[in-house]
Amino acid sequence: MDIENKSVTFIFLLRGLTDDTELESLIFGLFLGMYLITVFGNILIMLAIYCDSHLHTPMYLFLCHLSFNDMYLVSITVPKMLVNIQTQDQRITYAGCLSQSFFVAVCTVFECFLLGVMAYDRYVAICYPLRYTVLMNSCFCIILVLISLFISIVNGLLHSLMILHLSFCSDLEIFHFFCEIAQVIKLACSDSLINNILIFVTAFIFAGIPLLGIIFSYIHIVSTVLKMPSSEGKYKAFFTCGSHLSVVCLFYGTGFGVYITSDVIDSPRETAVASVMYSIVPPMMNPFIYSLRNRDMKEALKKVIVKITSLL
Repeated sequence: MDIENKSVTFIFLLRGLTDDTELESLIFGLFLGMYLITVFGNILIMLAIYCDSHLHTPMYLFLCHLSFNDMYLVSITVPKMLVNIQTQDQRITYAGCLSQSFFVAVCTVFECFLLGVMAYDRYVAICYPLRYTVLMNSCFCIILVLISLFISIVNGLLHSLMILHLSFCSDLEIFHFFCEIAQVIKLACSDSLINNILIFVTAFIFAGIPLLGIIFSYIHIVSTVLKMPSSEGKYKAFFTCGSHLSVVCLFYGTGFGVYITSDVIDSPRETAVASVMYSIVPPMMNPFIYSLRNRDMKEALKKVIVKITSLL
């Protein structure tokens, strides 16, 4: 018997990463720790940028948005998973599932575009240093962020509206810890070919174009840096790009790893475990990467931590 999309009693079941109750306790503690580290780490990054006037530059403006996006991404998925484990209630409503998949899609694409914009910022700073303040003025930077966000929202809405046209059967178990669009579509009883094509096309465009922009930027950056006469200048230039390049490799590397894993592994549970690598690990690691490799950020973080401890 089919369940109509508009039904009030339309319920999905998020089966999570395992059915083993003992493992669930371990997973609960692990994910709670990862979530708290991610949230507090990214909040510290944003506070450091806000409080230190020396960090009011385009690069740190984009980093601030990246930190907020990372914090928001994990807040969409992990708390619901923790509540499900604690209450042993795996249910999520149709509206809740659709909302979760929408916001995950928005945050993932926004991350891709932010990383592309940050690469462009480094490209202008190194290849055109004398024109940097003119080219990367505050108005232009805000426009870049808003355009990236707008495209991300349109992408999320497009997938959500396409899901609304699907019909679902009685078996509504998602072997994942959140409502991923591809996993929701697999449960459809009606023809989902257009939805699958849309996922492939939008992933190719909205993840591929920023990646091509990043590659283009770094080809020119490397070419410019190699022409610098002093080794100190080369080191400084590469050092300023090191954090961003590390984050790019972590995000895209884990994303491609999950995509390849999902094609090789037939088990949806193992695919869900692999998804942790791109949905949880990069947001958690980004604050460490930027704070450990950036001297200005280290100093700003020290000031923030001192202020917080003095208030306590």
